[in-house]
Amino acid sequence: MHISFAGQTVLITGATRGIGAALADAFEASGATLLLTGTDQAQCRDLTAAAAGDGRDRRYMAVDFNTPASFEAFLKEIEGLARLDVCVNNAGINRINALADVTEADLDAMIAIDLRAPILVTKAATAVMGRAGYGRVVNVGSVWNTVSKPKRSTYSAMKAGIHGLTIGAAVELAPQGILVNTVSPGFVMTDLTKQNNSDAEIAVMAKQVPLGRLAEPDEIASTILFLASNANTYVTGQNLVVDGGFTHV
Repeated sequence: MHISFAGQTVLITGATRGIGAALADAFEASGATLLLTGTDQAQCRDLTAAAAGDGRDRRYMAVDFNTPASFEAFLKEIEGLARLDVCVNNAGINRINALADVTEADLDAMIAIDLRAPILVTKAATAVMGRAGYGRVVNVGSVWNTVSKPKRSTYSAMKAGIHGLTIGAAVELAPQGILVNTVSPGFVMTDLTKQNNSDAEIAVMAKQVPLGRLAEPDEIASTILFLASNANTYVTGQNLVVDGGFTHV
C-alpha cells in the first residue's frame, strides 16, 4: 500500500528523539510538511536551520507543556494555522515510582505533560481540521494502559486517560471527518532504552516478548502512518497495541 502525505501538514509533539524522531522521518519521506516540537530552544533552532539547509520542509518549535506561558503560545500558533491534516500526540514523561512514593510534584508534571497537554493540543488541532472537514489524530499510548506492573500506577493512569481522550474525541469528531486512534507501543529499542538499560536488561525484556525482540522505532512509525493517512477511512476510537504479543503472555 502506497501512503502519501504530499500537500499535507503534520504536527508531531516530542519529535526530537525516539519514536517521535522516527515518525518525523517517516512522514517526511511520504511528502508531509512537518511541524515538530521539542523542549530545548537551542536544539529546535539548530534542527530547523539544518532542515532548511538540506531543503527539508520541517520546523521545530520549542515548547514546555508544563510551563503555562510556553504552552499557551504554542496553542495559539496551532489555532492560527491555515491547514492541519494530522496531529500525533507523542510527547510524554514517565516518573517511575511505587505508589507509596509518588509525590504531588511528579503527579502534577505527568498530568500536565501526559494528559492535559494532549487534550488541549487535540482541541486546538481539531478546530483547524474541522474547518476542512478532514483530519487524523493519533495519540501515543503504551502497553501500560492495558497491563501494568509495580511502579507504573501513575503512568498507567496517564496512558489510560489518553485512550479515554481517543474514545471520546472519536465519537464527537466523526461527523467532521476526523478519525482519532491510539497506538500503544510495547518495548521499543530507542536511544533512551539503550541509555537506561544494560544489554543484559534489554535481553530480559526481549525474552518477555513472543517475537523475541524489542520493536524498532520505525515499526511503531509505520503503524501510526497508516492510521494517520487517507488510506484509513473507517478505523476510529481504537487502541492498537504494537507489542510483539507481550500483553498476551
